[in-house]
This record gives sequence, C-alpha cells and structure tokens, in this order.
Amino acid sequence: EAQRIRLAAQLGSNLRGVCYILDEPTIGLHHRDNQILLGVLEKLEAKGNTLVVVEHDEDTIRRAHHVIDLGPGAGRLGGRVIGSGDAEDLMQLPDSVTGRFLKAPLRHPLQPRRAVARKNFFLEVRKARLHNLRSIDARIPLGRLVAITGVSGSGKSTLARDVLYESLFHKSSVGCKTIKGAKAIERVLEVDQTPIGKTPRSCPATYVGFWDAIRRLFADTAEARMRGWSASRFSFNTRGGRCESCEGQGLKKIEMSFLPDVKVACEACGGLRFNPETLAVHWRGKTVGEVLGMSVDEAVEFFSAHASTHRALRLLQDVGLGYLTLGQQSPTLSGGEAQRIKLVTELAKAGALKTLYILDEPTVGLHMADVEKLLRVLHRLVDAGNTVVVIEHNLDVIAEADWIVDLGPEGGDGGGRVVFEGTPELSPRGDSHSCRALAEFLTQRGNSPTP
Repeated sequence: EAQRIRLAAQLGSNLRGVCYILDEPTIGLHHRDNQILLGVLEKLEAKGNTLVVVEHDEDTIRRAHHVIDLGPGAGRLGGRVIGSGDAEDLMQLPDSVTGRFLKAPLRHPLQPRRAVARKNFFLEVRKARLHNLRSIDARIPLGRLVAITGVSGSGKSTLARDVLYESLFHKSSVGCKTIKGAKAIERVLEVDQTPIGKTPRSCPATYVGFWDAIRRLFADTAEARMRGWSASRFSFNTRGGRCESCEGQGLKKIEMSFLPDVKVACEACGGLRFNPETLAVHWRGKTVGEVLGMSVDEAVEFFSAHASTHRALRLLQDVGLGYLTLGQQSPTLSGGEAQRIKLVTELAKAGALKTLYILDEPTVGLHMADVEKLLRVLHRLVDAGNTVVVIEHNLDVIAEADWIVDLGPEGGDGGGRVVFEGTPELSPRGDSHSCRALAEFLTQRGNSPTP
C-alpha cells in the first residue's frame, strides 16, 4: 500500500527522464490489483521515464519491454547474465529457467486433488468478529491443503493468524465465538519468513539438526578417539576445538567508524572456524571445517551412507536449496530460504503430531521454479497427515489447493465476508475477484474450470 501511494505521488508529479527502481512491487498484491499496478507503471513509462523492476511475477515479465535474466542457478551457481530481450527471446534460451517456465507453465494439479466431502472432519470457525470480519463462519477441512484468498485488506490474515492460529495456540476462542473440531489438532505452527537465527552462529546444519550427527562421526574417528576427544570438540560454538581468534565464526568484523562495518575471513583459521589441532582430524578425507563449507548438493553424495543425515540433506535439495553451504550464516539467508529451511525441519520430523501449519504468502520472493518446489513440499506435509493453511495471492498455489476460502469482495470496510468456499475447479462467481482470476488462469493453462 505504501509503495503504491508513492507511485501515485510520482504519477502526479509529471517528472520526465527519471529512472525508477522497484524491488518486487507485486508482493502482497491480488491478481486484480497486480493488473492495476502494471497499468500505473506503464503510465509512468509513457511519460518518458525508465522503470527497472526486480520481479518474479509472470505477468510483469511478459509485459516488460526488456528482460535481463540472471542465473543459471542461485547462490554460487548464479551471478551470470543468461539472456536479455523480451519474454519470447528468453523462451528460446535452454539455460534460462525463467524462459523454460514462461514457455511451459505449471499444469494443475501437480498431483491428484484430495477430495473434500461432507464426511470429512472440518475445523469450523464460528462468528469471527475481529477487525473487519463480519461475524463470519468458515470451514477448514483437516488433512488438506487450504488456500485463504481475497484482495488486499479483505481479512485473510485476520482470519488465519489472528483468529485461527491464536485460538488454537492459546486453546481458547480469540476473535470468534468458538472453533469446532479444535481437539483434532495436536499442534499449530506458523511458518513465516523470519530469520532462522539472528546470530552468525546459526546455520542450516544446526537448525535442521543434523550437525550433531556429523560431529559424532568425527568423534568416532581413530585419531579423535586416540586424543580422547568427544563430539563437543567439533562444535564451533564452544571452547576447545574452535578457532578462538574468531570464536568459531570464520569471519571477523572490522569497524569502519563512519562507514558500514566490513566482515573479512579470519586470518588464523582461513574461515574454517576450527583450530589447527581439530582440523588435523579427517573423516573420509575431509576436515570438519571443509564439511561445513560443502554445499548441500555436495553433502548429499558425501553422506549417502548415513540415513538420517542424508534424508535431511535430500529434503533441503528437494526444496531447491542445494546451493546453500552447510555452515552458511543464518543472517545471510533470504526470507524465502529461511522459510523453506523451516519446512524441511518440519518434514524431517513429520508424523510425530498432527499439525496445522499456517503460512502467510510463502511465495514472496520466490521464482516460478521455486514455487513449484514449495508446492511439492506443502503436498508432502499434507500427505504426512497434516493440515496446511496458506494465505496466498499466487494463482499457482491457489490452483493446487484442495479447498479455497475466499474473503472479500473488496478490502477494508468492503471486505470481511466469506465470498466462496469450495474447490479450485469452479466457474467465475459474480462478486469473487479470486474465483474469476482463477477460472481465467486455469483456462489459459489448459485446465478448464468445472461449472
């Protein structure tokens, strides 16, 4: 909203020759609002300005006059210009992941849709009256992938997070009269895009939980046993085995007074985090520092004989994070990367408790290829017997849902009502912007909506 207000101010300024740089302006926008935004950008361009937009949105890419595609992968596998031109030009480039998805978009559903019948168990939210919700009733089928949709400000987050999550978490009705069927949920968890750790000591290996197993492997080597070292020797968070010069961080922060601080690799350990004595121990030809520096893709092969570690690494690979290093510092991860690591952690222990997961716009900052990987992860969570509720504008995600709860029809005072409940195979509904957009989307993709 704030970004669109600033754009409206620029529209009224009549400036020419300005270069506007926008970083993912479509974040949080419904398909209808997205089209309005693109119209505003085209008006700015028509006045003689240049617009540089960092974007994953398919509509924006297709309407751009010129596209610069970076890749081919992410992290260490990216950083190159794969191609430039319009959308049609990208489609002709075999190395362009963007071009590949523009040429052959996802077909829905990716797997057979789970049926929702009257005999299914439902969470039933009764008389929700919070913010702009107008004493609404909503049904969430258990053991299904559920999308909560609607234009910006229609009450989606209020229903899913402020009413459903808070009520289940506190085991009492919050913002509603009651929630029927809550006893069937053993655990509720919100999987957001906040960092997995605020200090450089946190990394994917420690967060997902397989670093302890790797430390035990090093402690079991003949050299470590001969020296009487336990697994704690191979921790970069405790004294003894870590490099004390950088306190196991591998980096040193140099304060630059009036300039931003600079981080450089530790001279004592060369960024390996451990002291020379600890680094003298090898397991399968690698030191513990070298293992931390491995990418997930490399580690999958390296730990193929160790089932629990290999499974966690494969899950990271499956969600598209194969390029991350095991010891990559958590503050350097994007919101989307952090969220997928949290989902992997949940998948690694799936089956323990019947859980309701709530995700608020998980596709923020994700490329079309990453959206497909995210969808497959969400399906795996549901197949394990859990319920996943996704607040989403992305039509690829909505089209994969087993059940849709659409709020609206507008935002603010014009919203707060349940406009539609049902499956994605539906015909356009008069006052549901989401249903009309979805029906058009499914028809374009070759999935004709069922009347």
